[in-house]
Amino acid sequence: MITKETTELQNLDYHTGQTILIDKPFNWTSFKVVALVRKYCGAKKVGHSGTLDPLATGLLIIKTGKKTKELEDYIGLEKTYTGTFILGKFSKTFDLEGEVQDVQIPIGVDKNKIFEIKNKFIGEIYQTPPMFSAKKIKGKRLYKFARKGKDITVEPRKVTMHEFDLTSVQIPEISFRIKCSKGTYIRSIAADFGKELGTSAVLGSLRRTKIGEYDVKDALTVDEFLDRIGVHSKDTE
Repeated sequence: MITKETTELQNLDYHTGQTILIDKPFNWTSFKVVALVRKYCGAKKVGHSGTLDPLATGLLIIKTGKKTKELEDYIGLEKTYTGTFILGKFSKTFDLEGEVQDVQIPIGVDKNKIFEIKNKFIGEIYQTPPMFSAKKIKGKRLYKFARKGKDITVEPRKVTMHEFDLTSVQIPEISFRIKCSKGTYIRSIAADFGKELGTSAVLGSLRRTKIGEYDVKDALTVDEFLDRIGVHSKDTE
């Protein structure tokens, strides 16, 4: 496995297959990271174990060559995230990527109320994926319906919140750590959390810190990957 401790990347066999831990940068798509790895490692087959939204950062497990067949084994692993919710904000994307509107926060929403509501989100819960997401309905990505302004019924689905810790509450901002099952949309958690408090909320920031036992602390940044494979980051601009 290629991690931050791997100093030599140029002479590895990427066609037979390698596993690479990458720390996805802010404002990059997961596909852009995959395309970059494919370009510089030379393998035709490159994939990842689970998409991160462009505004999110953190761990991607990249597989190359014949090892891409192993990706299914990683997709089902639990994910751990840290990030922030912002109360009193609404956007159709459930995060800061969409047009953000101000919404009043009711009197009585305080730390005690917030911690009380948090307990409703532990264990098995039902959530509806965001319309602006890559979730497929009737063979099409939801964001394609959303961009055309089409109404479509999206059924709630069951996910599991194994751990949900609030690490800081400074209204309107709430910092959290979540460990959850595959398929959990943290943007939906933010929106539903706001509704439970009688207001709206958006996801302010998100970082994936772990996939199963794989930790972002061991991951290469994009710049580190490029430097160790013999490409200067400025040459990719």
